[in-house]
Amino acid sequence: MKDFKSKYGPWAVVAGASEGLGEAFARDIASRGINVYLIARREEKLKELTGIIQHDYKVQAQYRKVDLSDPGQIKDFFSQLDVDAGLVVYNAAYAPVGRFAELPAEDPEKIVDVNVRGPVLVAQLVSARMKKRGSGGIVLMSSLAGTQGSPKIATYAATKAFNTTFAEGLWKELKPMGIDVLASCAGAILTPGYKNTQHQKPAPGTLTPEQVAAKTLNALGKGPVTVPGTVNKLARWFMGRILPRRWAINLMHQQTKKL
Repeated sequence: MKDFKSKYGPWAVVAGASEGLGEAFARDIASRGINVYLIARREEKLKELTGIIQHDYKVQAQYRKVDLSDPGQIKDFFSQLDVDAGLVVYNAAYAPVGRFAELPAEDPEKIVDVNVRGPVLVAQLVSARMKKRGSGGIVLMSSLAGTQGSPKIATYAATKAFNTTFAEGLWKELKPMGIDVLASCAGAILTPGYKNTQHQKPAPGTLTPEQVAAKTLNALGKGPVTVPGTVNKLARWFMGRILPRRWAINLMHQQTKKL
């Protein structure tokens, strides 16, 4: 805990922190003695969580309403950030479910704005700050959905594949500067959003937000990619290395058609 705090403290920014996995990241980071700055769109939830963290973990906590689909708001936040943030977790994601041709016209663009433009811009802004301090960590949430094409979440899955590859490149570039970069390729997570789209029993390998957050943070500094959970590690290896591509897509379809 002391090593984690000394390298990635004294502050962490969690993007997409209002509930679910973002809340789990904020709580886990706070439990390690690091102050947290929470950003997301839902201000009331941020305010409530900030108070809980201050009370339960005895660390400082701040929040700000930021729409992570808006580059201008992202730039404004980081240009005005007045704390020494040694860790940034980009957890925000937009993931509407449906056949691509039937989605509202604005959905694919918003998926790209939140899931690709957002993390690229955040990584650019925070890496410049971390380079000056000589240390830091950047965590990007990816997904097993990005291992292969995923029907009904095709654009979302493609953005998650981007985040994995992006993190791998940054990991190599920024490591000599003391900055650790990690993509967390999670499987199904029991978040409120997942529960709203899932009408049957959870998929194999499903983890709680707390499990994913802890496993991800524990993997920071140990390599460019982590896959939380043994079942999910096996699934990524099997789907990405063993099965023919077409079979992997068809197998994924058997899961996503239930959404």
